[in-house]
Amino acid sequence: MNRLAIGTSGWNYAHWRGGFYPEALPSSQWLEFYSRHFRTVELNVTFYRTPRETTVRKWADTTPEDFLFSVKMNRRITHRHRLSDAEEALDAFLAMLSGFGQKLGVVLIQLPPSFRFDRERVEHFFEALRRKSPHIRYALEPRHMTWLHEEAYAVLRHYEIAFCQADSGGRYPTAEVVTAPFVYLRFHGPGALYASAYTDEQLRAVAEKIRAWRDQGLDVYAYFNNDFHGYAVENARKLIEFVGMGNCGARERG
Repeated sequence: MNRLAIGTSGWNYAHWRGGFYPEALPSSQWLEFYSRHFRTVELNVTFYRTPRETTVRKWADTTPEDFLFSVKMNRRITHRHRLSDAEEALDAFLAMLSGFGQKLGVVLIQLPPSFRFDRERVEHFFEALRRKSPHIRYALEPRHMTWLHEEAYAVLRHYEIAFCQADSGGRYPTAEVVTAPFVYLRFHGPGALYASAYTDEQLRAVAEKIRAWRDQGLDVYAYFNNDFHGYAVENARKLIEFVGMGNCGARERG
C-alpha cells in the first residue's frame, strides 16, 4: 500500500489549548497527545534553529513506531546562503536529521519569494544534497514564477525532488506537477494566510486528487499550516475522512 500521511505544520501552539489540547494537559505532553490523532507532523522549528540531538531523540521516542516527521530545511541554507556555499550549514542540518531514524518523512526546502530559478545554482546544490544524503526524500517549495516551467521541473525530476504543491490563496505561485515518486502538499489557508479554513467542498476536491495519485502508485504527504483557531487540526481531520484513510492517517481519539 502506498504511504499516505496527513497532518499539521507543527503541534506546539498555545492557542490550541482548550480546543485541540485539553486545558489541563501540560505542553510537555502535547506531542504524545497529537500523535494519538495524527500519524505525521511537519516541523517548522527546524527552519529557525537546529534542535539538539537529545531533543530530536525525545520527539522520536515520544511518538508511535509508524509516526513520521517531515522537516523544514534550516533558513541558513535556503535564505541566508540561498543554496550556495552552504556546506557547513548543510552538514549540521543533515547530522540533526539522523536522530529521526526511520521516522523521517520528507525534508522541505522552502525558498524565499525573491529566489528565481537558477539552473546552475540549484543543480550544484542538488548534486551535493544527493551525494551527502542519497536516500532522503526532499520536496521544494519555490515562491517565484520563474520556477513554473518545464526546465525547472526537469531538474527536479532528475534529482527526484518533489515540487511542493502549496496553496496560499493565490499569494504565491504554484502548480499541480509531479516530479518525484511522491506528492507533497501544503495548505497555508484559502484566504487570510495561516488564518483561514478550507471548506468541505475544497477538501473533497483535494481528496479526489489524492486518491488519483495513490492509484498511480504515488505516496502522498499533506500538511495544513493554517494554525489560527485550530483550523489546521479540523481541516486535516476532514481530509483524512474524505480520503477514506481510516486508521492509516488518524488515530483513535483519547
